[in-house]
Amino acid sequence: MPKDLLRFATAGSVDDGKSTLVGRLLYDTKSVLADQIEAVQRASVDKGLSTPDLSLLVDGLRAEREQGITIDVAYRYFGTPTREFVLADTPGHVQYTRNTVTGASTAELAVLLVDARHGVVEQTRRHAAVLALLRVPRLVLAINKIDLVGYDEAVLAAIAKDFAGLARSLGFADEAVVTIPVSALVGDNVVDRSEHTPWYTGPTLLGHLESVPVTGPDVAAPFRMPVQYVIRPRTEELHDYRGYAGQVAAGTVGPGDEVVVLPSGVRTTVSAVETADGPLESAGAGRSVTVLLADDIDISRGDVIASAAQPPQVTDEIEATLCWLAEKPLRPGARLLLKHGTRTTQVIVGALGERLSFEGDTPGFTDTPEQLAINDIAHATLRTADPLPVDSYADVRATGSFLLIDPPTGNTLAAGLVGAPLALVR
Repeated sequence: MPKDLLRFATAGSVDDGKSTLVGRLLYDTKSVLADQIEAVQRASVDKGLSTPDLSLLVDGLRAEREQGITIDVAYRYFGTPTREFVLADTPGHVQYTRNTVTGASTAELAVLLVDARHGVVEQTRRHAAVLALLRVPRLVLAINKIDLVGYDEAVLAAIAKDFAGLARSLGFADEAVVTIPVSALVGDNVVDRSEHTPWYTGPTLLGHLESVPVTGPDVAAPFRMPVQYVIRPRTEELHDYRGYAGQVAAGTVGPGDEVVVLPSGVRTTVSAVETADGPLESAGAGRSVTVLLADDIDISRGDVIASAAQPPQVTDEIEATLCWLAEKPLRPGARLLLKHGTRTTQVIVGALGERLSFEGDTPGFTDTPEQLAINDIAHATLRTADPLPVDSYADVRATGSFLLIDPPTGNTLAAGLVGAPLALVR
């Protein structure tokens, strides 16, 4: 039986120990090869360290090693007897906020680190706001370097209380946030429980990652499947076969379900759900399938098959939140490409709205800029050449998100979320 898969991301300020924490997880779960460990040990000795520098297992770019910071999103894959993991180690520096958006966009959980000596800082608030914006459903506050404050329970309590207020203001429910005191350097409460924190009765970080539910909000959402390919075999046995292949973006689908094809709006019923291994009684979010319908309908790549009872909105005017990723600024009137699901269409950027500010104790949308610079996050109105079936990102992440693309180069310019997250509006 296949094991569950958890996608999670790490975030935090510079020098909070993200790379060391990830290295500790890989090292203590025996998820690295012997020659990698030997290379890290040699490099650590060359640096005059008495213990292995586990951050070297993660910071693979030469520029990262030279500067001592994480620049790009580092994806790591590891597993335990209980569960498989895909980990995105995101940068901590302010100028790489866009990379944090990339790494957290598919996460079902985020581990947000703070230094026990410094507590909640501006970059903590910045990352917490980005995680709230992306609707990451679960959050771990990992208070790192607890050994440097003498394993003081009062320090943990003060930081946890401070962060709890921030998390509530950003829309996180109390039960969605778990606080764990750790020392990534020596391994306290990362994989093994620490004897230095007898006052802490909660789980270790790995224990929490292994036990937290992996059912994300997209599983419980209404059915959505962007059509990637229309299958029409040219054989006598399958002369009348017409299947629509794609990945289930949200919800579940099974034979007998009433669906609507968008943007045309034609309704029909699912007659079968098939895979290369045979038919299925149902298929959930993340499963790649071929859907057969009861009626012959004109469907092509880019269309969306959705729940007829709860269909998305079909519109050519989108109110969105953009995270600008490019060096070149964005100005109203720009003509770009918009990729939504499996469809790409032309788009014109309309008016820019409020921009996310990280000043003060609580991040929120405040001033309205004339243009968006790299790493800016702001509201905007968009007009598309073709009507698109979209959901609010707060309701369905997969069909509530899109990319803006530069037509000449094909480079990704922005990540977009349909709608405005009310929890962040001041």
